[in-house]
Amino acid sequence: MATNVEVTKNPNENPLSLLRRFTRRVQGSGILPRVRGERYHTRTLSHYKVKMKTLEKIERKNEVAELIKQGKMAPASERTRGR
Repeated sequence: MATNVEVTKNPNENPLSLLRRFTRRVQGSGILPRVRGERYHTRTLSHYKVKMKTLEKIERKNEVAELIKQGKMAPASERTRGR
């Protein structure tokens, strides 16, 4: 799905107008919006991966709660608790 935009220099064309023509061709082809949209795309995880990640979070939460109960870890302050 790679679309290449190619512009050849005309004999009496200066570099600035060549660059301007290339920019217009790129904008017209719609490459930039597609690339910008794919920049932060993440794959959807499988059901198993989501489940394992959730179990790890629950386990870590229980470990932290136990450490707080034993006094080995300070409880989260009120400002950071909701985050």
